[in-house]
Amino acid sequence: MPTVELVNLTKTYGRGKPAVDHVDLRIEAGEFLVLVGPSGCGKSTVLRMIAGLEEVTEGEIRIGPRVVNDVAPKDRDIAMVFQNYALYPHMSVFDNMAFGLRRRKLSEPDVRKRVETAAEMLGLSGYLLRRPRELSGGERQRVALGRAMVRDPQVFLFDEPLSNLDAKLRVQMRAEIKRLHQRVRATLIYVTHDQVEAMTLGDRIAVLRQGVLQQVADPFTLYQHPVNQFVAGFIGSPPINFFETTLRTDGAALEGGGQALGLPPELAARLAPHRGQPLVLGVRPEDVRLEAEGPGMTVEGRVDVREPLGNEVLMHWRTPIGELISRVQGQDAPAVGASAPLHFAWSRLHFFDPATERAVNGTAVAV
Repeated sequence: MPTVELVNLTKTYGRGKPAVDHVDLRIEAGEFLVLVGPSGCGKSTVLRMIAGLEEVTEGEIRIGPRVVNDVAPKDRDIAMVFQNYALYPHMSVFDNMAFGLRRRKLSEPDVRKRVETAAEMLGLSGYLLRRPRELSGGERQRVALGRAMVRDPQVFLFDEPLSNLDAKLRVQMRAEIKRLHQRVRATLIYVTHDQVEAMTLGDRIAVLRQGVLQQVADPFTLYQHPVNQFVAGFIGSPPINFFETTLRTDGAALEGGGQALGLPPELAARLAPHRGQPLVLGVRPEDVRLEAEGPGMTVEGRVDVREPLGNEVLMHWRTPIGELISRVQGQDAPAVGASAPLHFAWSRLHFFDPATERAVNGTAVAV
């Protein structure tokens, strides 16, 4: 299992802004790394350059010790699974999985052994004689996975493979892909725009925005210590609440919506360089409490909308500092129109400089 290293990787089309802009990233041997970001951020372009399907404008791609910029895709020893299953409709499941091996002139006993082993791992042993049209979407996606597995590649590349599946199948296939990685322990790079998919699958997650790498971290670090406002807003569902405030010139309080929110000395000292300046305050929905739990700030809220989810209710509030969403466990959430004090613990707040969008609370972990 090799490492994959991207060094100053850049891709430019014509004279426009780079689609991928000087990305430096190292994927460790056997790691499951997820590239995530909104549509058009360059994540699929990065994957296609690793695969050799796009030329590199600038920089290097290293698979193990070898620079592969000028190596043909077929000689990079990688396997790619696309959003489209791309199965041959006239071939059986067995023949679809065996096609690439036969093209490489492997012996028929070796082909059969590899296909049957992969089919057993993926729960496809009973489907080998069927045609793709006789399979469900999830079964077709497993065939596409099996076709990649039988090659026993150094690196697996996944380009939004679950986008065409319904919600239930996506959950099932996430588990299948996770099990696959745990079994084969191959180096795996996975592209998605779905931050929930990224958080549940990746050992580490790399967040891209307009071709620029924003932050690389494990899911918990990325969620709890976002390096900037974009990462904080992109990761998390429902998204983090943001409020525009100003730090008073004496540094003792934040002012927003005509309300002064006093700060404890330790936090005031940390934010001191921003006295008299605007700050964006961020708080996650699950960190908005109806009862005070330790020191923090409190604002009055009025229920605007309730979204019951069974085990919890998403509450939309109107407050003096802006609208926000909170999570309330169970069915005992306040009714629409009810008012309640909303408490934010100091330790759970995030602060960002609106000019640079960088985190300024001293807890962010940089790329």
